[in-house]
Formats: sequence, structure tokens, C-alpha cells
Amino acid sequence: MSDQILKPTHSEMEILQILWKNGSSSVKEVNTILGEKKPRGYTTTLKIMQIMAEKGLLSREANGKLHVYTPTISEYKTKSTVLNSMVDQVYEGAAMQMVIQALGNYRPNEDEINELKALIAKFEQTK
Repeated sequence: MSDQILKPTHSEMEILQILWKNGSSSVKEVNTILGEKKPRGYTTTLKIMQIMAEKGLLSREANGKLHVYTPTISEYKTKSTVLNSMVDQVYEGAAMQMVIQALGNYRPNEDEINELKALIAKFEQTK
């Protein structure tokens, strides 16, 4: 599965974010975290995670009656694929237009500004 990157749906991406951050988890654990933002039914989360396992996005291990799910896809590769798709579909390949709009809509903190400055300096050195 690691060589083939599937584009997760919005709901699948929410679940993947939780699993990438917290590691392998049960449906109950994932559902509890999802519920902090917006109430979710346990059976809805269960069904989505079962579908994700069928698609190969998650693996499932039985630990007695408890099933523990683990992402089978790389966070970095998945985010890169989703980002590249968004740049192509929404911004017609104009990555800088997306960056400029994102920065216009979101105020970066001091650390993020320093990261941007370092990235710009790196680009300027490679001219």
C-alpha cells in the first residue's frame, strides 16, 4: 500500500490525522477525539474505519474483542498527494497563488514566519 497513495475523503483524513498523531487506536478512542469538535455516532466512525481498512488505508488487529486500527499510509506522502491535487484542481497548478492566499487568510506566528524566511533564503541561494 505504501507505493500507491489513495486520496482519502474528508472524514477519512480526520481519522488519519488522529491516528498519525496518537498512534494505533480503537474506534472508541478515535470517536471520542472526533466528538470533541463535533458529536459523532460511534457506528458512523466504526463504519468509516472499516471501509478505510477495506481500502487499505488502515490495518486492523484484534486484541480480544477490541479492534485496534493503524494507518498503513505515510502521513507525508498522503499530505503531499492531497496538496498536489488541490494545487492542480483549485489553483490550476499555481502553488504560489495558493501560498499567498493561505497566508492572507491565516496569520502565521513568529516561528512560522522564521521558517518562511529560511525557505525563501534557501530558494534565493539556488538561483
